[in-house]
Amino acid sequence: MSEDHNEQDAPFANDAIDTLNAALEQLQAENTALKEQALRYAAEAENVKRRAEREMNDARAFAIQRFSRDLLGVADVLQRALQAVPAQIEDPAFKNFVSGIEMTEKELAGAFEKNGVKKIAPLKGDKFDPNFHQAVMEQPSTEVEGGSVLMVMQAGYELFGRTIRPAMVVTAAKSASAANGAYNGGDSASGGTINTQA
Repeated sequence: MSEDHNEQDAPFANDAIDTLNAALEQLQAENTALKEQALRYAAEAENVKRRAEREMNDARAFAIQRFSRDLLGVADVLQRALQAVPAQIEDPAFKNFVSGIEMTEKELAGAFEKNGVKKIAPLKGDKFDPNFHQAVMEQPSTEVEGGSVLMVMQAGYELFGRTIRPAMVVTAAKSASAANGAYNGGDSASGGTINTQA
């Protein structure tokens, strides 16, 4: 009788094992999905943390940008004052005054340097870069090639690689002969002649 009982229970046992295996597979799949989701959330939280740190560092670094931009006018005035000083100074009081202006200008330049503000002063012949230079005027020149800096009218400044004021420059004009060369040819195929007979 126990054999009959075992034979009758065998199909139920197989069904129970299949059900348990299916439930186990389902739980393992859910476990894997939850682990992946937890890893994604952890990665997202780490990205948010890094982004917040980077933004905080940028805010700290560039907090002085507005203040330093306001001081650029002071640096310009001191520079112009020193450029206006005559070569020979006889009066000792005036000589001391000029020395004071020079020391003030050096101190301001040192404060700029200490805080990451660097002067942009391109040399004659440097290639014009619109990221750091602002072309105020264009003049024909045989000294430098066209599109290069001919003269600096006002120095520019950058703060940690970010331009806070571009250098105002005069650029050398690109040669007019190269620009007009396409129109000066006598080739009739390029429109060099006009048929006036109608």
